Amino acid sequence: MGFKETGVITPRELEEKGLLPPKERLEKGPVVIIECPEEIPCNICVDACPFNAIIMDKIYEIPRVQWDKCTGCGTCVPQCPGLAIFVVDLSKPDKALLTLPYEFKPEPTKGAEVDLLDREGRVVGKGKIVNARVYDKTWAVTVEIPRDKWLEVRGIWIPRK
Repeated sequence: MGFKETGVITPRELEEKGLLPPKERLEKGPVVIIECPEEIPCNICVDACPFNAIIMDKIYEIPRVQWDKCTGCGTCVPQCPGLAIFVVDLSKPDKALLTLPYEFKPEPTKGAEVDLLDREGRVVGKGKIVNARVYDKTWAVTVEIPRDKWLEVRGIWIPRK
């Protein structure tokens, strides 16, 4: 089952829609992944990108990333109203860095251990916050995660103390 039946996009659907960067680009350094599977009238990510790496011919199209222009800066991550933008960095052989949007309490702090969540909210491991910055009320949180979880992890849960 896929997005139309469950509301949760699968890695296979991302690949079929051409929404995943090539392996060589992923291993080069940080790059954005936009998990926006539906054509809706929204182009905030296009305007947010300072490198013009995100393109749409019409406002209701699925955004496309020009992988060669994307620096993985993450400016677009906290600006997406659908919380559908992530930055993945697979340049290290033993771990991955994932930048994702976060809008819950408590506020993220560098060094904190967090639960890693998949697209359905299930805990799939532990990670560590290595950076966090806020834009308006949405955080862009960079988490160090196991390398083999880069396509699975799409959220975090920060335990309250």
